[in-house]
Amino acid sequence: MRFIAVLNRDGGTLRTMDLDAFCASARAIFERHGHVLDCQAVPGSEVEARLREAANAETTDAVLAGGGDGTISTAAGIAFESGKPLAILPAGTMNLFARALKVPLELDNALEAIAAGQIGSVDVATANDRAFVHQFGVGIHARLVRIRDNMNYRSRVGKMLASLRAIGAAAINPPQFEAEFRTSKGVEKRRVSGIAISNNPLGNRQIHAEGLNAGVLGIYVAAPMSTWALLRLTLDLFMGTWRDSPMVSEREIEEVTLHFPKRKRGAQAVIDGELIKLDRSVTLRVHPGKLKVVLPNVLAAAE
Repeated sequence: MRFIAVLNRDGGTLRTMDLDAFCASARAIFERHGHVLDCQAVPGSEVEARLREAANAETTDAVLAGGGDGTISTAAGIAFESGKPLAILPAGTMNLFARALKVPLELDNALEAIAAGQIGSVDVATANDRAFVHQFGVGIHARLVRIRDNMNYRSRVGKMLASLRAIGAAAINPPQFEAEFRTSKGVEKRRVSGIAISNNPLGNRQIHAEGLNAGVLGIYVAAPMSTWALLRLTLDLFMGTWRDSPMVSEREIEEVTLHFPKRKRGAQAVIDGELIKLDRSVTLRVHPGKLKVVLPNVLAAAE
C-alpha cells in the first residue's frame, strides 16, 4: 500500500521533535511491512489543504494523519467525504479517537501497529453535516475550552494545567440554558448546564468510546448546577465515577436535533476539542461503518 503521512509540525508532541529523523524512521518501518510511505511535515495552517490533496490523489491507498484531536478530527472529516482509509498517529494531549481505535500512544509503537494493521470501518457522526469522531458539546464544555484557549501554554503538560485553571474559572456561575431535544419520539424541553453528544457511547470509567461500531450516539446531559456541584462533577470525571452523579443523565439514540430557543449572540459549541459557532438548531446523527480506517495490529507493536 502507498500511504501519505501528513504531520502537523505545530501540534502536540510533534512540535518538539526532529521530524526529518522521525519521517526517516517511519518510512523504514512501513517499508519493512511492505508499504511505501510519503511523509510530509507541514505547518498547522497547511494541514487541511495537504490532507485534502493526499485524500484526493489517485495513487494514495491510505492517509496517515499525525497531530492532536483537532487535526485528527479534520482528517476524519476529509476521509469521510473521500472514502479514503485513514490511519491515526496520536500526538496530542488527549488522543481520544486514537484511544477508541486502540492505537498505541507511543509514536514508534503506533507506526508499527499501523504498518501491520488492516483496513476496516467504524462509525462517524455529524453535527449539521460536519463530521466528528469524538464529541459535540455545548454549555460547560464549550466554556472550559473558550477559557483555556485564552491562556498561554507551550506543552502538553502546560495545556493540562491550563485546563485545570479553566475548570476553576468556569465553576464561577456555571452556565444554564434552555434546550429542546427533538427525536422521533417527540420533543423534550429541559433546562441544563451542559450537553455532550458522543460518537458511540462512552466507556464505563472513560471519557472516550469503548468501541466505534455500536451505531448509536451517546447523549449526556448535565442538569443545572451550582459551583460546588460542578466541582464535584469534575472530580467524578477524574475518578471515573461520573455515571454515579445524580447531575448527569444519559441515553443512546441514532439521531437527535438540539434546538436552543434563547441562544445568545456569539454562543459557541465545541466539536472534537475545537470551538465553532453554535447554530440555533443542530441535527446530530451517527453514520454506522461509514469511516474507513486502518485498524492497528497492537500485537505487532509489542514485538
